[in-house]
Amino acid sequence: MLVLTEKRNQPCYLDFAWKGDAHIRGYRLGLEKLFEGRCREVLPLPLAGQTVLLTGCGSEEELDVLRVKEILAAAAAKCCELRIPACSVDVSPFAERLGADGVTAAVLGLGLGGYPYAWGKKREEAFACEFHVVVPEKYRLAWEEGQSLLQGVRFARDMVNTPGNHLRPMDFEREITRYAREAGVETETLVYGQLRAMKMNALAGIGGSSEYPPCLMILRYRGNPQSSEIYGLIGKGITCDTGGYCLKAASSMGGIKGDMAGAAAVCAAVCAAARQKLKVNITACLPLAENRISQSALLPGDVITGYSGKTIEVLNTDAEGRLVLSDAISYGIRQEGITRLLDIATLTGAVANMLGNTIAGSMSDDDAFYSLLERALPHSGERYLRLPYGPEHEKMIDSDVADVKNIGADFCGTITAGLFLHRFCEGRPWIHLDIAGTAWCGSPTYAFESKGATGAAVTTLYYMMKEAAALSERSGGGDKF
Repeated sequence: MLVLTEKRNQPCYLDFAWKGDAHIRGYRLGLEKLFEGRCREVLPLPLAGQTVLLTGCGSEEELDVLRVKEILAAAAAKCCELRIPACSVDVSPFAERLGADGVTAAVLGLGLGGYPYAWGKKREEAFACEFHVVVPEKYRLAWEEGQSLLQGVRFARDMVNTPGNHLRPMDFEREITRYAREAGVETETLVYGQLRAMKMNALAGIGGSSEYPPCLMILRYRGNPQSSEIYGLIGKGITCDTGGYCLKAASSMGGIKGDMAGAAAVCAAVCAAARQKLKVNITACLPLAENRISQSALLPGDVITGYSGKTIEVLNTDAEGRLVLSDAISYGIRQEGITRLLDIATLTGAVANMLGNTIAGSMSDDDAFYSLLERALPHSGERYLRLPYGPEHEKMIDSDVADVKNIGADFCGTITAGLFLHRFCEGRPWIHLDIAGTAWCGSPTYAFESKGATGAAVTTLYYMMKEAAALSERSGGGDKF
């Protein structure tokens, strides 16, 4: 828990030191032999009547948003490890160097460094330190922004970490509805019968394989009614992915509950935008389903007609995410009037093989639209690599018997998966994010990560929408790129 305070008010507090800082010698305890001030280095100092956690910040010239989150998360984790009930933190050093970004990053670091996820009794036993945070007066709005983002990242992590048998599609729908309505976001849900009646056969075809029915959730936030621009965020929400008849290997089964990280990130980002009253219009379309094996499940070689009217040859039932997203994209364009769209999904193992667990893949057909994403990244601290593509990649998903097939060749899997979705965008400016490698970590890379869900893309999507709002304001409400 984080509490805003005016001054240091706890007997335990964090003290920050740069690498090789003379401040370390100021304690006159010979600490320079024990403590160098490296980033993530934390040394508890029990002094007379108080406890100081001396926290290393590394080199001052290397300080950025990612580093701030690391510094504060390492300190927060140490507080939880030592079971310190309350600790004072003055984030002014980071505000002085990075402005508002330094404050929001500090809030995220403190709130995520001690993030616990547990189930049942273990959840009740989890320990959390209470941080009393001093923030310069002029950065109080950044504090509030950080709190909204922290709440969103924790929501996304909680959803992705929840065991699959406790988060069926309609369970997820209820959690999203509750969370969205608390933020003032409008929600609508199309249930299985409606999907069938509307011939949304890609989403219904995948979700119909389970006794737990699929649905399509729509979230609407209208922060700029004067603008005709509606940003569409389309997030994959497969709550259980066995691979269908193209069954996953046993070694891959452990993570099948987390195939809805895209939908969780979208919900969290839209709600953060609503809480901060960003002047931007957003519609989110979230296809929620399970992918299982049953008598009604799709088979390799089947041909279906999606909501767009395009025929799709299904050659791999484990390439289901792109199928459900295609219907959500078409619905968003035709029924919700979205003018620019971004899809996000844990879509391909190929992207993790290519980029690992700290960089996500991205694609786009519009440089101006993509620039919003690029401008968001210094604020979010996340990394994305934009992948190239050409006509030769487009040909890989041409089908002999249908308009398109859902897999390409044995290579370029991340690119062809993105291009499949591009076929349904109907000329709208498009961005594709594949977070299959970054949404989950078995072995955390950063101090603000814990084993399991990372909450990937929540901050990036939020800051992208913030950049869109700033663009609209600069152009007098016209969103001119």
